[in-house]
Amino acid sequence: MNGKKPVVVVTRKLPDSIETRMRELFRTKLNLADVAMTHEELLEAVKTADVLVPTVTDAINADVINAAGDQLKLIANFGNGVDNIDVAAAAKKGIAVTNTPNVLTEDTADMTMGLMIAVSRRFVEGAHAINKGKFQGWSPTWMLGSRIWGKRLGIIGMGRIGTAVARRAKAFGLSIHYHNRQPVVDHVEEELEATYWDDLDQMLPRVDFVSVNCPATPETKNLINEERLRLLQKDAIIVNTARGQIIDIDALTRAIAHGALGGAGLDIFGHGNDIKDDMMALVKKGKVVLLPHMGSATKEGRLEMGERVLINIRTWVDQHRPPDRVLPPKE
Repeated sequence: MNGKKPVVVVTRKLPDSIETRMRELFRTKLNLADVAMTHEELLEAVKTADVLVPTVTDAINADVINAAGDQLKLIANFGNGVDNIDVAAAAKKGIAVTNTPNVLTEDTADMTMGLMIAVSRRFVEGAHAINKGKFQGWSPTWMLGSRIWGKRLGIIGMGRIGTAVARRAKAFGLSIHYHNRQPVVDHVEEELEATYWDDLDQMLPRVDFVSVNCPATPETKNLINEERLRLLQKDAIIVNTARGQIIDIDALTRAIAHGALGGAGLDIFGHGNDIKDDMMALVKKGKVVLLPHMGSATKEGRLEMGERVLINIRTWVDQHRPPDRVLPPKE
C-alpha cells in the first residue's frame, strides 16, 4: 500500500474488540445489523473495498469476484474453510484469499464428542422430557441409551480436527479407526493405538460411531451416500461437524427413519438453513440431534479467528505475503 489506509468491508458483525481494532487500523465498514449481505449488496461491496472480510454465509462466487473493482486485492475470510469462495476466480483476477486455520481445532473436537455422547445417551430427549413435565421419576427401563466405552470410532479425515477427536475419544475408552488419504505419522498412530484403513468401505461396517472430519471438496461431496450408509451397523451413529455436503442428507434421513441406522448428531446439514419435515420428525423422536453450526461458537475461538484476519490484512498492507494465504487447487 502507499500509506493510505485500505477500505475494509466486513460482511457480518464480529466480536467488538476485533471490530474496534479494525476501525483503528483501516477505513472499515461494519455490518452493524448482523444480517447476511444479499448477492446484490456483495456486488456493491466489492466495487469499493480494498479488502473484503466475508464469512461462511457469504457466497463469494465468480460473479461477485468478476464484479470487483481493480482495487480489491485481498479476501480475508473469517473462517477456516474457503468453500464459500471461488479461489480460482480470485487468483485469475490477482486477488489473494486467506483463511483462519488452526483456530477451531479444539472447539470442533469438543463439539464432536458432545454430539456423540448426546445422541448415544439421549441427552436432548431427556432434557425435553423434563421441560415438558413428562418425568415421573426414575425407572430401570426408561430413557436407556448406549454406552460409548469399549466401542469403535471410525474417523473420516485424520487431520488436525480428526486427530483432536481421536485423542478425546481414546480417553473415553473408544478404539480408534480412521480413513485418510495417507496414514498419520507413526508416533501419532502409536499414541492413539489407531487402525488405518485405506478403503473406507472396509472400515465402515466395523465401527459403532463415524465422525466426519474431512474437508469439503468435489471428491468428498456425498462421500457418505446411500450405498455407504448400508454398510454401517444398524445401531451405528454418525456425527458430522465438517461440511453438510459430505453426507447425502436425504439418504441419511431415510436410513434412520427405516431403522437401518442408530442416529446422527449434525452441527451442519445439507440443505442450507432449511430442515426438512422428515428430518424434524427424527429430531422429535430423539434419533437426531441438530445444532445450528456451533462448532466454532466459543468466545475464545471467535476472538482468535478475528485476530488471524487482522494479521493477514496487516501483513498484506505491509506488502508481504499473508501467512494464511489459500492457493487455488491444481488442475
